[in-house]
Amino acid sequence: MLKKLHFVSLLVTLFGVLVFLASCGKQSKTVKIGVVGTQDQQIWESVAKKVKKQDNINLKITTFTDYNQPNRALVDGDIDLNAFQSYNFQTAWNQKNHTSIVAIGNTYFQPLGLYSKKIKKLADLKENAKIAIPNDAANETRALDLLQDAGLIKLNSKGLVTPKNVVKNKLNLQFSTLDAAQTPRSLTSVDAAVINGNYAASAKISLKSALYREHLKNGGQYINVISALKKNKNNATYKKIVKAYQTAETKKNIQKYYKGNTLPAW
Repeated sequence: MLKKLHFVSLLVTLFGVLVFLASCGKQSKTVKIGVVGTQDQQIWESVAKKVKKQDNINLKITTFTDYNQPNRALVDGDIDLNAFQSYNFQTAWNQKNHTSIVAIGNTYFQPLGLYSKKIKKLADLKENAKIAIPNDAANETRALDLLQDAGLIKLNSKGLVTPKNVVKNKLNLQFSTLDAAQTPRSLTSVDAAVINGNYAASAKISLKSALYREHLKNGGQYINVISALKKNKNNATYKKIVKAYQTAETKKNIQKYYKGNTLPAW
């Protein structure tokens, strides 16, 4: 009788352990991700629903208003991932801030464009025209590279550059550096502005109206990424989030929310 009771007790204990392990397996994990702009927020809301259903991951989205905040929040531990920056921006940030942020998956390519409300084509740009460009190191370099590709200026360096690195400027263009988020608004006060794709989309500026623009075939370093701290680059949960993002559904949402200003890049 005692043996039978002991056996029953053992079965109950084992059952309890199995129930506990099963419940642990079903426990959700919370991951915080930082993005910039309402379009990305909407895209990531769809991803959040998917990873919740498929992997029981609670993806919490924090939307920032400019490029200066998401990497700092990542380093400070306020978020676990961010998805807003290109490879070149990430490299420049790491070099300047002595951080170890790495890409764990590609998202999209947003062509940088030169836009104007005063002229319709590049050839109409006049001498001494005022050009607004982003003021952060990565996008300032990217903007000047764009103007060089357009044949408007020549630079004396291939690394990070500023207007001081312009050695040829046939139209004597005058540069005004602004926070990237402010470049669309500057179109009323300058002759043209170099604007990032997400801010152009937010301001309802079509890529088709650009006087000159980047193209994906030579824009590899400007592809945007999902980023994490280097110590977390192989995190299995984060990889599931990348997989949930890189889908046909996300491609449709990129088209839906960015209206052709952004191209999937995975």
